Amino acid sequence: MKPSVKVPFVNLGLQYQNIRTEILAKFDDISSRGAYILNEDVTAFEENFAAYCGVKYAVSVGNGSDALVLCLHALGVGPGDEVITAPNSFIASAWVIARVGAKPVFADVRADYNIDPAKVREAVTPRTKAILPVHLTGRPAAMDELTEIAQKFSLFVLEDAAQAIGAKYYGRQAGSLGDAGCFSLHPLKNLHVHGDGGMITTNNQELFNKLVLLRNHGLKNRDECVLWGFNSRLDGIQAAIANIKMKYLGEWTRRFRAIAERYTQALRGLLNVPSDLPHEESVYHRYVVRSDRRDALQAHLAEQGVETKVNYPIPIHLQEVCHGLGYQRGDFPIAEQLAGEILSLPIYAEMDDGQVDWVIEAVKNFHSGGA
Repeated sequence: MKPSVKVPFVNLGLQYQNIRTEILAKFDDISSRGAYILNEDVTAFEENFAAYCGVKYAVSVGNGSDALVLCLHALGVGPGDEVITAPNSFIASAWVIARVGAKPVFADVRADYNIDPAKVREAVTPRTKAILPVHLTGRPAAMDELTEIAQKFSLFVLEDAAQAIGAKYYGRQAGSLGDAGCFSLHPLKNLHVHGDGGMITTNNQELFNKLVLLRNHGLKNRDECVLWGFNSRLDGIQAAIANIKMKYLGEWTRRFRAIAERYTQALRGLLNVPSDLPHEESVYHRYVVRSDRRDALQAHLAEQGVETKVNYPIPIHLQEVCHGLGYQRGDFPIAEQLAGEILSLPIYAEMDDGQVDWVIEAVKNFHSGGA
C-alpha cells in the first residue's frame, strides 16, 4: 500500500511560492535598471547580513567555497602551511585548504559532530597556520576552547559557517566567533539564493579591505589593479533575493527549531537524537539522528514516503583525493563510526505538522517491529 503522505527531503519551491511576488518585483526592478554587478542591492545585503551576525563587515562572494579560499588567501595561508579541520564535513572544507597550497590536517570530532578541541591541540605543529572548525548541521563548534588554542599558538580561526546562519554560541552569532566567518547561500542552506552565493563576515577592517579587492580582480577602481585577485562576486539579483529572505529568516529559524524539538521529544529513546546544550542555539540545517540499523531505517522510511539523506557517508580523509595525505581507516574513529550511523531526517520551514507527524510515526513503526 502506498503511503498517504509523502515527505521530500527538501521542497525549495514552497518557499519561493510564499514570497514569489516580492522576488518577481525586485527582479523586474533590477532588470529594468540594468544594474547587475556590485550594485546597491549587494551593498544593502552586505550591511544587513553584517548587522544580523553582529559584526562590522560582510563581503559577498560567488559561493561558500570561494569565501573560504579568499579568506585563507587574504590571511596569508599558503604553501608550507597546515590548516586543521574536521574530517566529517563536505569536501569543500578541505579542498579550499589544498587550493591555496596548504596541507589539510584533520582532527577527530566529538559525538555532537563538531571538531574536538583536544584533538586539535594534538594536531598543532610549527607549520600550523589556522584552525578551520565547521559548525556542522547548524550547531556551533566549541569556539571558546578553539580560540584559546589559537591564541596560545598564534593561529587564525576561520569559521566554516556554511550550515549555520543564525546559530548562536553563548548568545553570539556564528560568523562573529573567529577571525572571519564563511557562509554558503547554496539552495540547500537555511538562507539561500537561486543558485550559488557566499558571504564572509569579520570585524577586521584590514582583512575586509583586502577581501573587497580580492573578490573583484584586485581592482582599486575600474582601471587600476593593486593585487592579483579573483572574480567572485555575488550578482545583484541574487543579493536582492537574499535580502528579501532576510526578513523571514528569524521566522524560518524558529520553525526549524520547533520541528527539531518535536523530533527530539518524540524519538528520544528510539534513536540518538540531537539537543542543544544551554549555551548553544542550533539552527538545525540538518536534523541528524544516529542508529546502528541506519540502512534498514532509511529503507523503511523510503517505503513510507519519507526521503532521507546521509550527510556524509565517506569521511574526507578516506576520499581518494586524500590518499596522498597519508591517512588511513582508523585514524579518526569517532568520525568513522558516525559515518556509519548518521541519517538526516527531512526538516525545512515549510514542512507542515502533518508531515512532521508522519516522519515520527514512520520511525516509531520501524522500532515497534513494523519494518
